[in-house]
Amino acid sequence: MLYQLHEMQRAFLTPFAAFTDAGSQLFSSPYSPLAYTPISRQMAAGYELMTRIGKEYQKPAWNLPTTEIKGKSVRVIEGVAMDKPFCRLLHFQRDVRHAGRDDPKVLLVAPLSGHHATLLRDTVRALLPAHDVYVTDWVDARMVPLSAGPFHLNDYVRYVQDFIRHLGPDVHVISVCQPTVPVLAAVSLMASANDPCQPRSMVMMGGPIDPRQSPTQVNRLATTKPYAWFENQVIHPVPPRYPGAGRKVYPGFLQHAGFMAMNPDRHMKSHYDFYLDLLRGDDSDAEAHRRFYDEYNAVLDMPAEFYLDTIRMVFQEFQLPNGTWEVDGKLVRPADIKNVALFTIEGELDDISGQGQTRAAIKLCKNIPAERKMHYTAPNCGHYGIFSGRRWREMICPKIAEFIRQSA
Repeated sequence: MLYQLHEMQRAFLTPFAAFTDAGSQLFSSPYSPLAYTPISRQMAAGYELMTRIGKEYQKPAWNLPTTEIKGKSVRVIEGVAMDKPFCRLLHFQRDVRHAGRDDPKVLLVAPLSGHHATLLRDTVRALLPAHDVYVTDWVDARMVPLSAGPFHLNDYVRYVQDFIRHLGPDVHVISVCQPTVPVLAAVSLMASANDPCQPRSMVMMGGPIDPRQSPTQVNRLATTKPYAWFENQVIHPVPPRYPGAGRKVYPGFLQHAGFMAMNPDRHMKSHYDFYLDLLRGDDSDAEAHRRFYDEYNAVLDMPAEFYLDTIRMVFQEFQLPNGTWEVDGKLVRPADIKNVALFTIEGELDDISGQGQTRAAIKLCKNIPAERKMHYTAPNCGHYGIFSGRRWREMICPKIAEFIRQSA
């Protein structure tokens, strides 16, 4: 019922957003006489702010048409390397015919935790000049028909294994946040089976390998509420107008409300600053705000089975560090990994995955030789700064590139 109410609200707000958008254009377009009235800038700014608060945000485009290699602009073609019901494996293929490069192949495993994979656009952009990049692009669960069946956390593990096998044993796997857990499980099971397609290396960034370490607000929510609370309060069926009608999901709009509730003061200030930037005519800061919230406000529905499994197995029962996780009757044992290099990365100020949660993989993978294991804590770096922004580009990405080449 809650999802239906949200759809009704969205239907009401859509014409309102269209009206305010038209108003903003009337008071800002150089071809409109209203743009030259004394309060035109205030009216345009107010209307645009209302539009951005009321409109529905669609999945953003990757918008990565080129990269730069050895000072030359090189064309990038976005293609689908593998298509599965809940995920597409994208390949950002560079036209390197004249560059003569044979760069390492990288599988970037994006989170399935509310936002679209395009949240990692800056991650991909920084990797492209020196790597052959593949990315998991998760599908909004409301767009997946019921005929595709359920999607559990163990299915995520199988997807990762399928992608690794598709790319071959020379691939390097980078996981950001939530997927560090299923990636470690996938590689552990491949190592247990002596799978010849085990990756060369794993880079794990800001993920809840062991959420008992430095628990954050996210971790505390999962442990203070019983499993039944999540099952009864946040899981809802998809309304009829979508291809996935009837599928039970954790709706994106509820996730977005949770994101905003974590730092309401910061978001309110950001929107007020945006209004002031529009009044001052500070186009660069205003555009930066638009880009950030176009991404931040675009959310997807998660399959209920996957979300509830993650709550129970990862955040309540700690099955990975406790050694009790089974996939298809086989125990997940990170200690079985011996030939895959491991690099864990944390942010000093991460308020999503606290310090020590990702580094726990170093201890769990006890049979990887010490010289093939590394850890780095990025100073003055929050969760998003690990994979996006100046610190990512200048401090973290170069370390990953060096580690990958040493592990090739």
